[in-house]
Amino acid sequence: MRLRYHRTWLALGGLWIAIVIIFSLMPNPPDPLSFEQSDKLSHFLAYGWLMFWFCQLYSGTVRWGLALSFIALGVGLEFVQSLTPDRAYEALDMAANAGGVLLGWLLAATPLAQGLHLIETRYLMRSA
Repeated sequence: MRLRYHRTWLALGGLWIAIVIIFSLMPNPPDPLSFEQSDKLSHFLAYGWLMFWFCQLYSGTVRWGLALSFIALGVGLEFVQSLTPDRAYEALDMAANAGGVLLGWLLAATPLAQGLHLIETRYLMRSA
């Protein structure tokens, strides 16, 4: 079922992608978690969120394209980081990104995947 505010949700998803790119390339990104290798958890959650978000908008074979695109984004950003003076290439970050993509895809098979539909039907449609 297509969401009524599909374009709005898609634009917000684009904003999530932009935030991931910005945080991946900024010199000293904030790290709310403070334990060794905590950035791996941040990578995992960020890419999990991206995949889950877009799985609410698309189904079927489109999800394969999303998964491959997000994994490619994570790999590409790691290579770009290796070209910057303040960031470093880490293969474990790429693995965390890919694991997050898998998490997002798996969450999309749960009732949580109805989140945007629920928002539309319970909140946005009432005010329309």
